[in-house]
Amino acid sequence: MDAKAFMDIIGADFYTGVPDSLLKPLCSCLEDRWGNDPHHHLIAANEGCCAALAAGYHLATGKVPVVYMQNSGEGNMINPAASLLSREVYGIPVLFIIGWRGEPGVHDEPQHIYQGRVTLKLLEVMDIDYFIMDSSTAAEELGAALEGFREVFAQGRQAAIVVRKGALSYEGGSKRRRKAAMLREEAIRRITAVSGDDPVISTTGKASRELFELREGAHQGHHRDFLTVGSMGHSSSIALGAALQQPHKRFWCIDGDGAALMHMGALAVIGTTAPPNLVHIVINNGAHESVGDMPTAAAKLRLADIAAACGYPYTVTVDSPEGLDRELAAARDRGQLSFIEVICDVGARPELGRPTTTAMENKQSFMSYL
Repeated sequence: MDAKAFMDIIGADFYTGVPDSLLKPLCSCLEDRWGNDPHHHLIAANEGCCAALAAGYHLATGKVPVVYMQNSGEGNMINPAASLLSREVYGIPVLFIIGWRGEPGVHDEPQHIYQGRVTLKLLEVMDIDYFIMDSSTAAEELGAALEGFREVFAQGRQAAIVVRKGALSYEGGSKRRRKAAMLREEAIRRITAVSGDDPVISTTGKASRELFELREGAHQGHHRDFLTVGSMGHSSSIALGAALQQPHKRFWCIDGDGAALMHMGALAVIGTTAPPNLVHIVINNGAHESVGDMPTAAAKLRLADIAAACGYPYTVTVDSPEGLDRELAAARDRGQLSFIEVICDVGARPELGRPTTTAMENKQSFMSYL
């Protein structure tokens, strides 16, 4: 179904969410329809924030908002859904649109398999009615499902449209470019050149994929690296936990702007703990690139300033290869918690592959190396 027709059938005038690759047609349509108008569409830091934004919209208007997400975001959404939206608390109606990664029987990446298997179970436990949409779903079927949801919303409950791969399409949308001096892969190449044999913990998405391929190309092996293929926003906390327990080793965390925003409270914990053996690098291209290039709030921020306010003793923003090389070498020799924000352009090689080792193999190899 065309995303524009999908939105017309839903008829809502406020959407908030975290972009998802399966929902890219919807995200592109939202951007084309409302641009950057936050009164109608707002990309939030995480799915829990989306649920709260939706609650505020309903309180102010009495209307039903829409929250979109990948199914991995159900975990972030559960707390506000249970303690804020629930009909046993405030009874706030919300329509969720959920991209079904890891659907049973459909090939997907390992981090999505378990989440895909429990996607519908989680909705059932949360007393959220749902309708499953695929590429054959007709407008009349979707309309009938939404009509059925009216009674659900009247009861102060929530409902969800669970979207299978390929269910939505859209011909519009444009790819943004920041015109920075580096792409993310070049930045990661320079990080590995300086980090040497130190352990590296990288964030979910294309950053970990590029790190894996860079190691392959250099015939270096993958034992130094922990690839955080899931749990977006938590790679810096993983790095903190490891660095605290092995203070004799220097740890490098390769983070992303969308991930850093998703659980920004981690910056405060890291900054106030201040392990001297951690270098935290955030590659800021201002986009959720791994799921379709939708913008993040970091495009208008300096994350290094936020890290400084959170207590990091040394923070810097760089936007050139030469500046990055200089700051990486200084961080290696500083012996102090350091935060490096790297301004990069959006873009990746079209032939970029995925790790050929399993998550369990990655864990075991990394632990043996440590």
